[in-house]
Amino acid sequence: MKSATAKVLHQLAGRSMLSYAVEAASAVEPEHLVVVVGHQRDQVTAHLSEIAPQVVTAVQEQQNGTGDAVRSGLAALGELAGEVVVTSGDVPLLTGETLQSLVQTHRGEGNAVTVLTTIAPDPSGYGRVVRDAGEVVRIVEQRDAGPDELAITEINAGIYVFDAETLRAGIAQLGADNAQGELYLTDVIGFARGLGRRVGGSVLTDSVQAEGVNDRIQLATLNRELNARILRRWMAEGVTVIDPDTTWVHDSVDLAADVTLLPGTSLEGATSVATGAVIGPDTTLVDVEVGERAHVVRTHGTLAVIGADAEVGPFSYLRPGTQLGVKGKIGAFVETKNAQIGDGAKVPHLTYCGDATVGERANIGAGTIFANYDGVTKSHTMVGRGSFVGSDSVLVAPVEIADGAYVAAGSTITAAVGPGELAVARGQQRNIAGWVARKRPGTVTSAAAEAALGATPTQQEDAQ
Repeated sequence: MKSATAKVLHQLAGRSMLSYAVEAASAVEPEHLVVVVGHQRDQVTAHLSEIAPQVVTAVQEQQNGTGDAVRSGLAALGELAGEVVVTSGDVPLLTGETLQSLVQTHRGEGNAVTVLTTIAPDPSGYGRVVRDAGEVVRIVEQRDAGPDELAITEINAGIYVFDAETLRAGIAQLGADNAQGELYLTDVIGFARGLGRRVGGSVLTDSVQAEGVNDRIQLATLNRELNARILRRWMAEGVTVIDPDTTWVHDSVDLAADVTLLPGTSLEGATSVATGAVIGPDTTLVDVEVGERAHVVRTHGTLAVIGADAEVGPFSYLRPGTQLGVKGKIGAFVETKNAQIGDGAKVPHLTYCGDATVGERANIGAGTIFANYDGVTKSHTMVGRGSFVGSDSVLVAPVEIADGAYVAAGSTITAAVGPGELAVARGQQRNIAGWVARKRPGTVTSAAAEAALGATPTQQEDAQ
């Protein structure tokens, strides 16, 4: 991966590869769940403590092959009986249902070992599955395979169910006499057959589930595939996705029926969208709750709540703590932060609204600034119900504008405004006649003024 981040912690659809592997393994309801860690293990164990604290970790001190990794895992458990399922941390599309089916096949056939396999049009790089009368005879790694074995298209997915006793005994006799000088877990298959035990293979028809990630190219490929599967699931449940190629939805997102996602939409984290809402185009929402029938257009939002029938955008920026009420509006080029905007209230244009409460049906005029920060402290502004703030005003926090009050356009408000009052805080306008003729003669503006007045500059000056 060429990364400071451990491979299994790279993400698809908002979750680490490891989280998918743990989820799939958990589906078989294991008595013990062990994750074998090695390189960058401090990162991995810290992540596991967050997502799956019940997991046991085992350290593989040297990366000496899959057999050595499983031996490290078994060492963390002591004596055990029953079945041991071995899977990988870098096959994020593998499902719990696939593992459950593999265990059922293992039990139903009475196998000592059951291997998950799949058919690959291009099997290069994978171990080939050699069968005899349906049973798996051996698995041959790419570097050790002969011409006939290289022609086989059934490959080892690297996922197994073992009889615990057979696995422990087989691991104990592994050697490194192969092209890579490693302990191959697949050699346990030959050991089991040598004991006269049955080895079966279960073919996975959905071959993508078996694909692993070893570089960022493969990560991007599987991320796109996982996103496509997530979108297909939501479309099957009644969500309209206009352009799946440009729409990205995390695995953790919740969508209701009759939601519409327009092109360029990315829904991330714990975002939820209620029925009838329309999101996009060109919108990113992270941990945002969207109410029924709301419209969110060309917006970036994080940790915000958007009420039913509300309108947001275009070009709005909703920062954490934004709460927009029912039928409220946050319009074009508006930034909000820690702002509670009541039902039916409007912040339509070119406004910064931070650390504020805007009451029901209040209206904030274009270009208004909620000046919440004095360089040391961030303070709160209150705009009451039904109040009207004129365009290009500055509300200097902390300040309160009561219910039913007006602020004149262009005002800088530093003191409280009472109910029903009009606050005017701006300089007296003064018009200086003849100024353009005296100070800007010969300009386009001067010519326009002359034409409007119907007089020459000299006549204008004489008239003063």
